[in-house]
Amino acid sequence: MKEVRPAAVAGAFYPGEAGVLKHDIQVMLAAIAVSTKVTAPPKALIVPHAGYIYSGPIAASAYARLIPLRQQIRRVVLLGPVHRVPVRGLALPGADSFETPLGIIPLDQHAMAQIAGLPQVEESIPAHAWEHSLEVQLPFLQTVLDDFSLVPLAVGDATPQEVAEVLERLWGGPETLIVISSDLSHFLPYDVAKRVDHETAQTILNLAAPVSHEQACGGTPVNGLMLAAQRHHLKPHLLDLRNSGDTAGDRSRVVGYGAFAFEEPGHVH
Repeated sequence: MKEVRPAAVAGAFYPGEAGVLKHDIQVMLAAIAVSTKVTAPPKALIVPHAGYIYSGPIAASAYARLIPLRQQIRRVVLLGPVHRVPVRGLALPGADSFETPLGIIPLDQHAMAQIAGLPQVEESIPAHAWEHSLEVQLPFLQTVLDDFSLVPLAVGDATPQEVAEVLERLWGGPETLIVISSDLSHFLPYDVAKRVDHETAQTILNLAAPVSHEQACGGTPVNGLMLAAQRHHLKPHLLDLRNSGDTAGDRSRVVGYGAFAFEEPGHVH
């Protein structure tokens, strides 16, 4: 029997008490005025993964768009970079479910079996055990969606093509959402970070890969998504672009955060 992957960063990156966590997320979502610019349901999102006081409001700008899709999205394919344990390729967690203070999320065993045979996919319990890039997305997803299953992938040393191949196998239809977890620049002065992050955002909006790891810690999954987005003619939109100097940090060394939604063609605005 495989195990539950318990929350590792509750109480650190986000509140560990369910009531406080739910309240904080609701407040962040309520603060988002969803613009009319992006009216189609997103097929994919890029969201940041820092502590909620730093990047939560930016992530909320993307997750607010899922509320109308609460019953439609039944599977979330979630990719984020490894921060603690090196991985060659993309790592599945060797678990049946993930737990947060808001409850248990089942993993999609059938979907994981579809990619388990690919040479770039391995199983690594250690890679997932303390990885925050995936975990911090889960309470948001639990708040904006009803019942859904999860395909969590911790991404290490992989090519954009290897990532795109995994996304292709799991692409599905309107029931499947792809979420890429990535912050942008790290520890630059405020004004420099704003310039660098603006350039990175333009690269993503133009699907002009590659984005380097200096530009985005999740550059590998971001580049894989851009490749898949080209193939599927997805249209990216920038939802929010700020940094920790705008939210809860000092401005001498900031971390950049961007939120993007990718919509499928054929939707009339």
